[in-house]
Amino acid sequence: MAPASASRTGPFTYSLLGAPGRVLRAMASNQLARFAPALYVRLTGQTGRGAAAEEAPADIAQYFRDCVDAYFEQLRIAPADVPGFLAGKTLMEYGPGDLPGVAALMVARGARKVYCVDRFPLVNLSPKNARVLGDLIDGCRGQERDRLVACLVNADNPAAGFAPERIEYLVRPSGLSGLQDAVDLVFSRAVLEHVDDLAATFADMTAALRPGALAIHQVDLRSHGLHMSNPLDFLAWSHTLWQLMYSEKGVPNRWRIDKYRSILQRLGADVAELQPTKLAAQEHVSGVRATLAPEFKSLSDEDLSWLGFWLVMRKHGG
Repeated sequence: MAPASASRTGPFTYSLLGAPGRVLRAMASNQLARFAPALYVRLTGQTGRGAAAEEAPADIAQYFRDCVDAYFEQLRIAPADVPGFLAGKTLMEYGPGDLPGVAALMVARGARKVYCVDRFPLVNLSPKNARVLGDLIDGCRGQERDRLVACLVNADNPAAGFAPERIEYLVRPSGLSGLQDAVDLVFSRAVLEHVDDLAATFADMTAALRPGALAIHQVDLRSHGLHMSNPLDFLAWSHTLWQLMYSEKGVPNRWRIDKYRSILQRLGADVAELQPTKLAAQEHVSGVRATLAPEFKSLSDEDLSWLGFWLVMRKHGG
């Protein structure tokens, strides 16, 4: 339905009348994700990296290397200094996906251990993912290679899983770790925009960090393919419909940058960096303004335009 009709009927009716089939299908799959999350993951083929089915193992391995490099570039830690920074540290990753490639590389580069926290049991040591691990191992030399191999229970059989003293999965419906003063660095990429309770997740990471420890996150505020004609029009769905369709599936929670700022102001942490990575065009901001759901109507054009950002924060103390 055209935006003109949306302005007459309001966001709730606009969304329902505009795509009734989509609403019903999304509601049905949402209940599947709620009551049978493992089956939902298996049927949808989720990897945590989006539509990765067509990716070659070498491309996936390079994606993990690029993620690690981006974290340390953002932290302004030179490659030569990374092993010293990570040496002996315990890390935590939210949303590692079906293969903890970033966690494995962090251990290879010096970390003692990485906790991998997820809502869904995504980890899948398939033959393809075994080839990804092989590529990661082949790309390492010396002690890095030895440490990466030590992440596996059996280096000759990656399907045997990961050694929990190096990489430990914490799969919990809440998506929270429950750790206290246990880690020296928390990180995630395109994950925070999917969590159910953003305030609880920030409280969890702050509790898990040791005093003075860092957290770094790259957050993607885009629709993840759930918009129609305007990249921001997924913000026109009413809160009620969005919850009915998507609350259990880990799709974007739709919170904008103002929500993150509000939560950060209440934390026992200092924000070292909060910078946008991509901005929506003004024509898209203006085009969606009249159809926004009530919780987004008070947003400034600037805040509405944020489509992603880097966050670096440090816990008080230490």
